[in-house]
Amino acid sequence: MKTMKSAKLWTAAAVLLGLTFLLQARVMAEPADFRARISEKLADEEITDADLAAEISFGREVAAHILGRYQLDRDDKLNRYLNLVGRGVALHSNRSGLDYRFAVLASSTINAYAAPGGYIFVTRGAIANMADEAELAAVLAHEIAHVDSRHIVREVKIKGEGGSAQAGLAHLIGAIGDPARVAFKQAVDEALDILFKQGYSHRDEAEADQNGLILLAVTGYDPGGLRRYLAKLETSGDPELEIYNRTHPPFAERLAALDRAATETGLDKVTGPILKERFDEQSR
Repeated sequence: MKTMKSAKLWTAAAVLLGLTFLLQARVMAEPADFRARISEKLADEEITDADLAAEISFGREVAAHILGRYQLDRDDKLNRYLNLVGRGVALHSNRSGLDYRFAVLASSTINAYAAPGGYIFVTRGAIANMADEAELAAVLAHEIAHVDSRHIVREVKIKGEGGSAQAGLAHLIGAIGDPARVAFKQAVDEALDILFKQGYSHRDEAEADQNGLILLAVTGYDPGGLRRYLAKLETSGDPELEIYNRTHPPFAERLAALDRAATETGLDKVTGPILKERFDEQSR
């Protein structure tokens, strides 16, 4: 039985990834200047193995606290689907070697969270407000973009010998003693404040929106997925948006910035599949 389930899962993964590469080829048929802009936006930044290990350990601790606040949704089918879509998108990110993990939170609130190191969560309430797979992939691309740019790691006030927060985390995790443990806990608390109270800076949110837009297009989905989703939330008046509204820039600001980014990158002229039928089958 386990072998049969594994075979079905790998078959589904192969189909999804095959479709991803096919759709990527469609987008990459666009003019060379468009491809060049994408390459520039998704250029990677070198970090050491120790820095990466520290980021993953830090993110694992932040993720544990997220799961302390929200219960993990036990719908295996939905979680499997979320991981197939998320990993398909993450394959085209500028940190494709990072082992991204995706999970559904059993909450009616409308939100998604990205912990450093590639731990990404989406609430049931957020998924319930999505219309198709392109919108789901768009939200995941936005969260992946936060991880790619190390937004939380850059914001926590730990500085290593090299002056970077990343090096500071590596130093703390390698250190022994109460001062290091206290400083690490403070860093985790600060990360949770960003996620649940103060939100990312408007600059970081704008960067995640723009890079997520490009990542969505490179993966092969309709690049308008995030815009459609945000526009729908803007007019919904849903009380479950309370936390989201408190920790994110105004919808009008984000939609205007997305429109500018789409025009500047030429993505306003690119279309792609939305895969509504598959989304309905896997998420409802």
